Amino acid sequence: MRRPLQTTRLVWLPGPPVDRRPPGPPPEPGMVWIPGGSFRMGSNDFYPEEAPVHRVVVRGFWIDRHPVTNARFNRFVAATGYLTVAERTPDPADYPGALPERLVPGSLVFLPPPDRAELRNPVDWWTWVPGASWQRPAGPGSSLSGLERHPVVHLAWEDVAAYARWARKEIPTEAEWEFAARGGLDGRAYAWGDELAPGGRAMANVWRDGFASARAAGRRWERTSPVGAFPPNGYGLYDVIGNVWEWTADWWRWHAGAKGPCCTGVVPSGADRKASVDLDTPDLRFPRKVLKGGSYLCAPDYCARYRPAARIPQRVGTATGHVGFRCVVRVPAERGGAAPPQ
Repeated sequence: MRRPLQTTRLVWLPGPPVDRRPPGPPPEPGMVWIPGGSFRMGSNDFYPEEAPVHRVVVRGFWIDRHPVTNARFNRFVAATGYLTVAERTPDPADYPGALPERLVPGSLVFLPPPDRAELRNPVDWWTWVPGASWQRPAGPGSSLSGLERHPVVHLAWEDVAAYARWARKEIPTEAEWEFAARGGLDGRAYAWGDELAPGGRAMANVWRDGFASARAAGRRWERTSPVGAFPPNGYGLYDVIGNVWEWTADWWRWHAGAKGPCCTGVVPSGADRKASVDLDTPDLRFPRKVLKGGSYLCAPDYCARYRPAARIPQRVGTATGHVGFRCVVRVPAERGGAAPPQ
């Protein structure tokens, strides 16, 4: 884990008036109205990619109360016959030099080691498993039995975008997602305040003990938990912290490139697909989107990203067992929500 950055004292600037009344009934049951407003996005206190804190204004929007579940995604697949990226045979042109036996459908699966993992070596707990997919989250022989209300995982960006189109929704921008996740607590470390476990109470499905021992005390679930198993935030949203990372619509870039010092909007931030590629893999120029919220694998001694400000890049074509998503429905400015100032 990196050393925290030096704390910076911030001065809050008031935003535009906020209409907290929803512009009408929810687009569908299970969606929550998030009033427009301004907030301090990012953090100067944890990881460099979260800094600097910058003021952002968002319009009001509807958002799913919890991540999309296996049951809900199954309805989409049953209605459309959709085949996810992890269920398709990879195109050899996308993976130059790859062994033919590796070019089969599959996904990355978390397999807890018998003893404490070596934190510098993710291969201790991540394994590419042929046949793993959203329907078989632990690989061949596994199923969704008992996981109907768990977040759907093993989805690439193409998959979540396809679901959103079917549902007549959209994927939230990073700013929308972080504003909603904060639950009205502007500037706080967590979605519920400044303590990870107030009074010793677990507030999210994260790894509170030594990562990533299979024998870690107090873990009820080895991987994901049912949506709604932990308390909601101030806006009534569940699982914005922990359980699964969530896709956002924004292409990856460092906050240092964010507009400032005043405001940015609610649309994807202006970073582009080409600039988002992973420079560490020159032969595989995969573009990346921003993930938010942390997952069940986040832990104090390894990855303290169970916070609204936390963010990591994810290759758009990669599916894993700890990434899910939720959707939004945006409302035109004339029907509700504060517009960014001119």
